[in-house]
Amino acid sequence: MKKKIVLAYSGGLDTSVLVRILGEDYGYDVIACHIDVGEARDPELIAARAKRAGAHAVEVISAQEEYVTDFCFPALQANALYEGVYPLSAALSRPLIAKHLVKMAKKHGATAVAHGATGKGNDQVRFDLAVKGIAPELAIVAPQREKNITRDAAMEYAAKHGIEVPTTKKSPFSVDENVWGRSIEGGILEDPNAEPPEEAFAWTKSLKDAPNEPIYVTVGFQGGTPVSLDGVAMPPLTLVRKIGALAGEHGVGRIDLMENRVVGIKTRETYECPAAIALITAHKDLERFCTLGMSHRVKTGLDTKYAELIYEGFWFSPLRESLQAFNDVHDKNTTGEVRLRLFKGSCVAVGRTSPFGVYNHNMSTYGVQDKFDHRAAEGFIQLLGMQLAEHSRIHAGGATIHTEAHAAKVSK
Repeated sequence: MKKKIVLAYSGGLDTSVLVRILGEDYGYDVIACHIDVGEARDPELIAARAKRAGAHAVEVISAQEEYVTDFCFPALQANALYEGVYPLSAALSRPLIAKHLVKMAKKHGATAVAHGATGKGNDQVRFDLAVKGIAPELAIVAPQREKNITRDAAMEYAAKHGIEVPTTKKSPFSVDENVWGRSIEGGILEDPNAEPPEEAFAWTKSLKDAPNEPIYVTVGFQGGTPVSLDGVAMPPLTLVRKIGALAGEHGVGRIDLMENRVVGIKTRETYECPAAIALITAHKDLERFCTLGMSHRVKTGLDTKYAELIYEGFWFSPLRESLQAFNDVHDKNTTGEVRLRLFKGSCVAVGRTSPFGVYNHNMSTYGVQDKFDHRAAEGFIQLLGMQLAEHSRIHAGGATIHTEAHAAKVSK
């Protein structure tokens, strides 16, 4: 009796070929598992293609709602932007896919899982670490990494063995998409100095084609999670799709990043993430409004670490879970509404309201309603500057002397 393996099956060329390779070269019965996180593909067609490719069994899992609720929104609470730019759309989907691979392995009695990631990309790290984090007893097989199967070789293999592969219009780009964003690689995009051509984009309008008037949209949050648009309550997936369409129409969400991969390679990555950029912009603004400065400053650093953990494949790690616990408490009162202005590629928060806003008009105003005790400032400054004044006394104004000496050196 053959051992069983669960393959993360996209329905594309590479994984269709891997169904046959895992069966013939590795000796497995292959369970092809397709996890739908928002790809523009037909699940029934994918299942039929997997069977014709030789899959012993096929599992198609609809996971879009789960993806948004359990992965995208926790990342949103962390304002997760890798290197301050990328909302981690591809990276976030990998632990979800791995979770379902493990679930299907247990269901079918499989001893291993497989994926089609290459040996130079980030996804191999994310898949492998996610599986190790929740089911270390499972073997991990990565034929692309082990055999370095090129696209041409895969096409030849498919033709030789009569494997049906997608017949689509040839494109120079490799695209990965889900409801949180779209990544585009290959072709001219591999030249860091070449501007991405318009044909690379599908979800966002160019600045010249975007409307000539701005649009305003109000995002409502409850405990740091978006729950409404313009006062209308919406399920998570509906909300993400709706604001993504609005932001994309106005050219919001294009990203061009010289990215540092986990494996040490620096690559040029191009993304479209209109919904993620709009929602992170709104969440950041409301969070800043509703929390104390001391906790906001700490969280800014933790947000960077949270994004790095996602990117590097450590979703199922104690540290990521601990940071999530912090975010849940920190965002307990991040409730209210943020008004965004979308216009010609820009997304700006222009207003916010909340019952928990740490803002007192009478303390902040310079008008007649001013209730701030101005006299208290003198004593505060006296205490705050005491150590500075003492240092200056001991060193005879050393900081000023050094500053002037540096200025004189630079002017020569």
